[in-house]
Amino acid sequence: QVQLVESGGGLVQAGGSLRLSCAASGSTSGINTMGWYRQAPGKQRELVALISGGSSGGSTTYADSVKGRFTISRDNAKNTVYLQMNSLTPEDTAVYYCNVKKVWSTFWGQGTQVTVSS
Repeated sequence: QVQLVESGGGLVQAGGSLRLSCAASGSTSGINTMGWYRQAPGKQRELVALISGGSSGGSTTYADSVKGRFTISRDNAKNTVYLQMNSLTPEDTAVYYCNVKKVWSTFWGQGTQVTVSS
């Protein structure tokens, strides 16, 4: 099993920045893709950003809505994935979930609330 602990959420004004962190522990060998999803009230959970591992060498994928504003990165030595969020808007308000994948398993964090005030 992999345990994921997220941090860095909070309340910020529009135009501000936040940095989310997600630290993985437990059976972390074999983790490949790490990423972030979010779920706003009344909406489905959606992909925010992914970063690959292994031989892919950290290639990234972003939702169109966050391209140019958010940056995903990872520190493999610390088994941690980060999400730098800049130029935040009220539409970014959601619970943000960390996600890591192995070949046969997917693990989710408990979620961290991000609230952007106008």
